[in-house]
Amino acid sequence: MPLTSAERDEIDAANATGRTPVVFVHGLWLLSSSWQPWRSLFEEQGFATIAPGWPDDPETVEQAKSDPDVFAGKMVRQVTDHYAEAIDALDQAPVVIGHSFGGLIAQTLAGESKNAVTVAIDAAQFKGVTALPPSALKAGAPALLKFNHSKHGVTLTYEQFAYGWTNALSDEEGRALYEKFHVPASGVPIFQAATANFNPFAETKVVTDNHDRGPLLLIAGAEDHTVPQSVVENEYRIQQKNPGVTELVVIPNRGHSLIIDSGWREVADEALEFVQRHAAAAA
Repeated sequence: MPLTSAERDEIDAANATGRTPVVFVHGLWLLSSSWQPWRSLFEEQGFATIAPGWPDDPETVEQAKSDPDVFAGKMVRQVTDHYAEAIDALDQAPVVIGHSFGGLIAQTLAGESKNAVTVAIDAAQFKGVTALPPSALKAGAPALLKFNHSKHGVTLTYEQFAYGWTNALSDEEGRALYEKFHVPASGVPIFQAATANFNPFAETKVVTDNHDRGPLLLIAGAEDHTVPQSVVENEYRIQQKNPGVTELVVIPNRGHSLIIDSGWREVADEALEFVQRHAAAAA
């Protein structure tokens, strides 16, 4: 799926600034518009930002909810290639910031020498990560148990969203986030991640020993049910073997919604500090 005209316009605008670009990569059950507060913050700090969607993503939450099956069948490599195409159109190597499956994709792109600096937040497990806590299986169950998952989008009930995303928040805030941000998603990436260690051709494989990977920050929410802290710590132990800078930050009392909830700025500030520390050196 080629880049949309809107995505190309964002890339052209970022190139025109001459500033270091930051590419935001969302995960399942969100749209790229969920990054808007982060984009504003990074642009205020002198960066140019782009936030491509996944292939075929609708423009709005309302459109997404009206056609759940538009998300069906999207696979990890297809989405990764879409972001790689966007990065290749930039005039300079970008900072890449991803959440959940976006965090997995961000690490994949780093392993392919696409990124100058990478921040992966509550990143879905890549091939070789063996930690699989029960809460992650429960959070992934709506997709894993979906019949004919490749042809239909998966919509979470509020109860499922509350368990997997907003368990560290009040019910009032959780319901507000569900209405504002939640959209259907492809269930296929969850199957790909869950079976990766048994698949020699797994699309969730990350090249972690590439010496050109660049600095990497992993961020974990300590109360995340969807990508528990132990999964991110497992990723960190693997990535730490790379000669590049590898850091881990654990945010206490935060769940999977940490990039969109009322505490997003705490997470964004951790990412921004790391990026500011390393982007100039990587340029």
